[in-house]
Amino acid sequence: MTDPSEQAPGRRPRQRKQVLLRLDPAVYDALARWAGDELRSANAQIEFLLRKALAEAGRLPRDTGPLPRRGRPPGGPAAGPPAH
Repeated sequence: MTDPSEQAPGRRPRQRKQVLLRLDPAVYDALARWAGDELRSANAQIEFLLRKALAEAGRLPRDTGPLPRRGRPPGGPAAGPPAH
């Protein structure tokens, strides 16, 4: 039997894992400020940093997909300057 969260590409995306992380409040505040400077959530910043560290150590799995895009999709009527 296969795990439904590990289906082949082109099918339903894998479920993202939820992890409880305990941080020193000062570390979290610094992380949250850094994330805000880069227009990311604290969670996205943690994942970005973990992926970067794994890649630098040669431990990032080959089948790891790209970071999920967050926020409003590009294009559409709200994109670009307002029409006059």
